[in-house]
Amino acid sequence: MTRVVAVNTVGGPEQLSIEEWDVGAPGPGQVRLRQTAIGLNFIDTYQRSGLYPLPLPFVAGNEAAGEVVAVGEDVTVVKVGDRVCYQGSPGSYADERLMPVEKLVPIPDGVDDQTAAAVLLKGLTAYYLLFKTWPVQAGQTILWHAAAGGTGLIATQWARALGATVIGTAGGPDKVQKALDHGCHHVIDYSIEDFPRLVKEFTGGRGVDVVYDGVGKATFEGSLDCLRPRGLLASFGNASGVVSVPDLGILARKGSLFVTRPTGVHYFAKRDDLLEGAKALFDAVLAGDIKVDIGRTYPLADVAEAHRALEGRETTGSVVLLP
Repeated sequence: MTRVVAVNTVGGPEQLSIEEWDVGAPGPGQVRLRQTAIGLNFIDTYQRSGLYPLPLPFVAGNEAAGEVVAVGEDVTVVKVGDRVCYQGSPGSYADERLMPVEKLVPIPDGVDDQTAAAVLLKGLTAYYLLFKTWPVQAGQTILWHAAAGGTGLIATQWARALGATVIGTAGGPDKVQKALDHGCHHVIDYSIEDFPRLVKEFTGGRGVDVVYDGVGKATFEGSLDCLRPRGLLASFGNASGVVSVPDLGILARKGSLFVTRPTGVHYFAKRDDLLEGAKALFDAVLAGDIKVDIGRTYPLADVAEAHRALEGRETTGSVVLLP
């Protein structure tokens, strides 16, 4: 038996239930992990609330790091004692769990477990957005919403290292300063400032090449107003609510714009793509291009409090749960 955080009924953070579940022995192609650090992400809250439905009951969470304690039949790419991490696999809020070996990423020397758990999902999100969805080139200008959040702090540092001019938005003076300290050339406090007007001012009226928006409903139309003609809005999250676009003509009126709603499920469906992205991410961490900011840690037993803080926009950087 192992301790897990289960969701039996979708709803608020109060639906996160600490329980004992049987793990079992790993089968063919599986390993058993003893988890040492668990990443907290907005997708965890979407699954808990029912916005992204999963079959009930389920163990919450999607990202963690830990040590292999047992391997199943025919597993050769990892061995007992190896340090590994993963993302995008529901069930991470647990002391121990089974995992398919093809989903595991080796943690390189020089990266500790908390850093790996804090950076993998958010960092791979930054990777596919910056390198695949819109491959950022030196000299381009980007806008990143929620630049002081976990994904934002990783992505804005990485984009700056690529040679882009980085404009961020954040809510409140502390978050604005945090974003400025982590790669942004300009940061707009969108709680009190007109971010489309300031973006146009910063770009001499041209607009940015691409907007990366994990906020959603509250920033969507303003984001369109920030783009140059034929620019791209990559809408990758719903922190303020789900985006609805009833009139596609708005894209023509605002400059023949492009909009996409990408997700890592499709970018990392193949193991080779996962390992390629993880290598690029950890290389950037080890090179110092990305400094991982762990804003808070919580004991796993306090997971409901952690969810409330994340949904209340009270956190900066990454949040890690400790089993």
